[in-house]
Amino acid sequence: MEKTKNIPSLRFPEFEENWRVKKLGDVMNFKVTNSFSRENLNYENGNVKNIHYGDIHTKFQTLFDITREFVPFINEEISIGRISEDFYCKEGDIIFADASEDLNDVGKSIEIINLNNEKLLSGLHTLLARPIENTFEIGFNGYLLKTNTVRTQIQKESQGSKVLSINVGRISGIEITFPTLKEQQKIASLLTVVDDNLQSLKQKKTLLEQYKKGVMQKIFSQELRFKDDNGNDYPDWEEKKLGDVCEMKNGYAFKSNTYSVNGKYNIVTIANVQNGYLDIKKINKIEDVPNECLKHQILEIDDLLISLTGNVGRVCFVSELNCLLNQRVGKLIPKNISKLFLFQLLRLDSFITQMISDSQGGAQLNLSKPDIERYEIYLPSMSEQIKIANFLSAIDDKIKHCQEQIVNTELWKKGLLQQMFV
Repeated sequence: MEKTKNIPSLRFPEFEENWRVKKLGDVMNFKVTNSFSRENLNYENGNVKNIHYGDIHTKFQTLFDITREFVPFINEEISIGRISEDFYCKEGDIIFADASEDLNDVGKSIEIINLNNEKLLSGLHTLLARPIENTFEIGFNGYLLKTNTVRTQIQKESQGSKVLSINVGRISGIEITFPTLKEQQKIASLLTVVDDNLQSLKQKKTLLEQYKKGVMQKIFSQELRFKDDNGNDYPDWEEKKLGDVCEMKNGYAFKSNTYSVNGKYNIVTIANVQNGYLDIKKINKIEDVPNECLKHQILEIDDLLISLTGNVGRVCFVSELNCLLNQRVGKLIPKNISKLFLFQLLRLDSFITQMISDSQGGAQLNLSKPDIERYEIYLPSMSEQIKIANFLSAIDDKIKHCQEQIVNTELWKKGLLQQMFV
C-alpha cells in the first residue's frame, strides 16, 4: 500500500516534495519567561518592553511587528538584571499564551517578525519558543500555528476546568508538518499580503465610523448646515417632543412553549435588534400568529424598531418577511418626520447616552413608551431631513461595503489556511 503523502491540497506548482512531520519540541527550544503583572508595566517609558498574555488574546497581530503594535514597558524600578540575554525575544520566536478561559484561545500564538532593535521579553502566562536555525522562514510559523490541525491538537492537550492551560511539556508533543524554506517563504508572502489587505480594510472601516460620528455631531448640533437645491438656507430647526412626530407601539408577549423550530414566523426580540441591523441568525420561530396579536405586531419590511431592555436604544429596520414583534421591542411609526432621519437621529451618541441614563431598572435597564415619546429633539424641515438622512446613509453604505469586504477576505484567508497546509 502506498504511504500517504504529506502534501497540501492547494500548492504553488513549482513544489512537489513531501512535507516533513516533526514534534514541536524537536524543532523549537523553549526559553524562560517572566511573570510580571499589569501593575509592573506602563505605556509611557522604559528600556524593555514586555508581552502580556492578555494582549496576545485581544490585540496583537499573528505576525508581530513591534513598530505596528502598542506594547507596554517594564517599569524601570523592576529589577531585570539577572535575566539572561538568551531569554530576550528574537525575530522568528513564537510566543504562546498558555492560559485562557476560552478553549478557542488557549495556546494562541504570535510570531515575532520585526523587533526594530528594541528589547522585548515574554511575560506572564506565556511560553517562548525559539525555532532551530535554518528550519523555518520568518513569517511562516505564525500561520502554521493558526491551522485547524495544530489548533485542535493544542486544545486537546489543554487542561483545567474554569481556566484552561497548556505547558511546555504538552505543547512540545504537538505535531507540525512543514515544507522546504523556499515553499514556506512563498506561503508566508501570500498570506502576509492577504493579512495586510485585511488590516487596511479594518482601518478604512474604523476611519469611516469615526468620520460619521464626528459629522453627525456637527449636523445635529447645527454646526454644519445643508443648503437647498437653489443654494439657499433651510428654515430654522424646531423644538419638538419625539411623541409629536412619531408613535411607539409595543410588542406582544409570546410564550416560549409555542415556539416551533420549523415555524413560519420569526419572533423579533431585543437580541435580534443589533446596532443598525436586524440579526436573525439565531431567532425563535412560531407556527401561527396568535389571535390576540394586533396588526402593529405583524411587521413589514422597513418597519423601524428600537430595543427597550438591556442594550437600550438600539435601532434597526425590519429586513425580513414574516416577522412578529416581541415584548421589550418597540416599533416607531413616524408621523411628521422622515423615517430614515429618525433612524439616524436615534443613533447619535448623545441620544443613546441620554436613553441609557434615563433607563430604569436594577440589573437590566428598561425604557418605556412614555420615556421614548417625551424626548425633546430639534427637527429641520422635511426637505433638509431627507438631505441629511441620504448623506448619512451613504456613509453607512460605505461602512457596510467595507464590512462585507472584511468578511469575504477573512473567509478567503480561512480557506487558504485549510488548503495550503497539511
